[in-house]
Amino acid sequence: MKLLRVGTAGAERPALLDAEGVLRDLSGLVPDIDGALLADDAALGRIRTAAAVGELPALDAAGLRIGPPLARIGKVVCIGLNYHDHAAETGAEAPAEPVIFFKAADTVVGPHDTVLVPRGSEKTDWEVELAVVIGRTARYLGSHEEALAHVAGYAVAHDVSERAFQIERGGTWDKGKNCETFNPLGPWLVTSDEVPDPQALGLKLWVNGELKQDGNTSDQIFPVAEVVRYVSQFMTLYPGDVINTGTPAGVAMGHPEPKPFLRAGDVVELEIEGLGRQRQQLKDA
Repeated sequence: MKLLRVGTAGAERPALLDAEGVLRDLSGLVPDIDGALLADDAALGRIRTAAAVGELPALDAAGLRIGPPLARIGKVVCIGLNYHDHAAETGAEAPAEPVIFFKAADTVVGPHDTVLVPRGSEKTDWEVELAVVIGRTARYLGSHEEALAHVAGYAVAHDVSERAFQIERGGTWDKGKNCETFNPLGPWLVTSDEVPDPQALGLKLWVNGELKQDGNTSDQIFPVAEVVRYVSQFMTLYPGDVINTGTPAGVAMGHPEPKPFLRAGDVVELEIEGLGRQRQQLKDA
């Protein structure tokens, strides 16, 4: 299923995109798309049944904003340097263990919402990433099979980063990762049954129409199953938590000087095979 949320910010309603590309209203079945829904097999079953028998009313998609596909996100766990080609372009060795950092849940915005260039920013960068959405509480998972069984679905994430804040201002990476609007998510949450192999997904990103990133999740240093298993050794993952699993090569930081960091007015578009497409225009905060 392709689950999404539509409407003005803070007042989104749950919806489903059917196989014919028609937007269907879920608000008569469920209050929202969140961790509670993803953990409720019966509720998900009712959605599948209603969709299969044609009981879901159509929504007029014209002019309708698409919000983040998930409400009330608990935490956004991020994995750094998780593609061989990206580690190489930054001059870093492939890490021996996954590099973990966090984004606050309030950085998450809709897939087509405006991204704000922070005040004082000189090095705002782009990163297309596969987001993993947790569907079952995960503690100390013991195998890759168990890890994948705890995944509810997948989405496109844009891990926007401010490199000077991240790298040059001391401390951890958090300052360069948690600026307002720095995690567009969606357009859909695609349930895991429709993504048979998360290690075979193409990722692309364009800036002002120019292709900048063109990678595949097969190049991940730590595959999705290992990321989920590993993270569960250090923290409890709850339904509705999100893991951003890293970005392939092609970020601005990896370009030769002068590096083409983002500025107000730039347009970024990104997509992951089968998971949909995003488009954001940047403006100054």
